[in-house]
Amino acid sequence: MVEASRHGEYKVPGGKLLVADITIDDGRLAAVRLSGDFFLEPDDALDAINQALVGASVATGAEALAERVRQALPEGTVMVGLSAPAVATVIRRALAGASDWREHTFGLIHRPPESPALHMALDEVLTREVAEGRRGPTLRVWEWDRPAVIIGSFQSLSNEVDMDAARAFDIEVVRRISGGGAMFVEPGNTITWSLIVPETLVEGLSFVESYAFLDEWVIQALGDMGIRAWYVPINDITSEGGKLAGAAQKRLGGAVLHHVTMAYDIDAERMTNVLRIGREKLSDKGITSAGKRVDPLRSQTGLAREVIIERMAASFGARYTLTPDDVRPEELTAAQALAVSKFQDEAWLTRVP
Repeated sequence: MVEASRHGEYKVPGGKLLVADITIDDGRLAAVRLSGDFFLEPDDALDAINQALVGASVATGAEALAERVRQALPEGTVMVGLSAPAVATVIRRALAGASDWREHTFGLIHRPPESPALHMALDEVLTREVAEGRRGPTLRVWEWDRPAVIIGSFQSLSNEVDMDAARAFDIEVVRRISGGGAMFVEPGNTITWSLIVPETLVEGLSFVESYAFLDEWVIQALGDMGIRAWYVPINDITSEGGKLAGAAQKRLGGAVLHHVTMAYDIDAERMTNVLRIGREKLSDKGITSAGKRVDPLRSQTGLAREVIIERMAASFGARYTLTPDDVRPEELTAAQALAVSKFQDEAWLTRVP
């Protein structure tokens, strides 16, 4: 029995849009039609790819699908803006019934400065609300009310942070629910946001692919401001002027929390006093000496932080549907309680001593 056609889309990071329309018969691909704004030579390479995928089981993994594509390519094939793995990914997204950015309306939340613990709690509460379908996909811009260090869920507190220095500089230390490395933030000197989406948006993507997929709009927004930026696996955005941002993710019950911190103008001396940071990390962050400031966004754009945030939101809104939103009273109440019971609790902070 032939099923109705399924549709999948995948924007290749740094590449082009790839679209797959497929039909399935008895658990196998019965017809495949790939399209998009990519470049492919010779012309008959597209038919060869489509035909190579017909007959593949719906359970075929991404690597096996990519190998089918590679084996079918005519000699001398030139692919620009797509690749065999990208074809495999869009097929897996079509099979999984993945949703597309344009199918969603995103709420934009940008509230006054709040405490580090409350930010951690808001991320968890809002992600669970998206997972339960009580709120739509959300883009939340953070404002900090104090300097802070935010360590990853699995990092050792003692290995990452000099707590005596943190207390001396009056820097709060909290642990977030996502993995990854430590973040040093200061009010007015960092740009932090959370993108919370239903898991259907990243269906068919590997964990690593989902990072690039959810950061692609950032690359485009930076490009709109004249910054040539690119994604560095697994979770960094960088430019010729150095690392711009780092991301982390957490999946909760059907929703994906993807949050990012960008350096606008950071006091590197304070950061290196508080974080137990090695020389390789200093180099990674574009710092040649601890006395310098990390200011890739300020120096490369020449724009005020507030203007950068406005332009990034405008870039997102120009591509997708973005509407003003706010945290609901019951969400804020739940987050305030969670901030106290979990994120201000010493047991959570020291869960990895």
